[in-house]
Amino acid sequence: RTPSPISEATLAVPTPAEILTGELLPPELTWSTYISAWRIDPIWLAVCAFGIFFYIAGTLRLRRRGDSWPVLRTISWTAGLVLLFWITNGGINAYEHVLFSQHMLGHMALGMVVPLLLVPAAPVTLALRAIEKRTDSSRGAREWILVAVHSRFAQVISNPIFATVNFVGSLWFFYYTGLLRWAITNHIGHEWMVIHFLLAGYLFVQSLIGIDPGVKRLPYPFRLVQLLIAMTVHAFFGLTIMSGQALLLADWYGAMGRTWGPTPLEDQSAGGAIAWSVGEIPNAVLALVIAIQWSRNDSKVARRLDRQADRTDDAELEAYN
Repeated sequence: RTPSPISEATLAVPTPAEILTGELLPPELTWSTYISAWRIDPIWLAVCAFGIFFYIAGTLRLRRRGDSWPVLRTISWTAGLVLLFWITNGGINAYEHVLFSQHMLGHMALGMVVPLLLVPAAPVTLALRAIEKRTDSSRGAREWILVAVHSRFAQVISNPIFATVNFVGSLWFFYYTGLLRWAITNHIGHEWMVIHFLLAGYLFVQSLIGIDPGVKRLPYPFRLVQLLIAMTVHAFFGLTIMSGQALLLADWYGAMGRTWGPTPLEDQSAGGAIAWSVGEIPNAVLALVIAIQWSRNDSKVARRLDRQADRTDDAELEAYN
């Protein structure tokens, strides 16, 4: 008698990456693998597809009705959701479970770059204009959107102070508590992370440059102060990660068994550099947009005062004198 044949697959010992993630370790990160690697998330694939579909459908409905809608807003919305799709399904999603730097890059893009594209598209304003108003006292989609926008909960989370504290405070709370482990090792935790940081960034950007209704925004000088505070805390967070000498998740990123790329500590330092440098670029764009909006607002106020003076023959100025 001879023993039954044993296949090589049976003899193969699972790699550390397979034990931790349940998947094979992806190939070494290069530009080609970064572009060609995909790890599809059906939830965000559907969210992005439906988001683009309904936005374009709303703009077409406005045009059929004879109303206009800026093309740049449609482009901005589409670009934001295409970027969101790639972050949650493309190279970043394929490598963020084995490289902390890619996890941080995805986090920064979710919280700062994607909202910078979505907020100027004014989706709430489009929905309120495109969806028909009901006349039978019942509540349709438009009525429920108005209820949500003007609710007490929406007023709290869209408050500039809350939005700023939530935006910068979430960084520290997430990376220095057990939430990081939950988001990395658990699929539900990962989905929660994507939703939270996307909404936190959206509310922060909305409080600075948004045009949708229902949000109380600070005067322009205070918006710059609000942004400066967020930039300072954000930069300090990136420097803290970059200069750290201990792995935040040693039994995961340090035990992945990679034979390519930087060491886990070097990769974590690169993640801190990404948080510091990449995060500051959208902040600079925000500062520029605030300055432009401030200038345009001053011009509108000046023109309005001139028209009022022409109508009243400078009555207000004469009364003041």
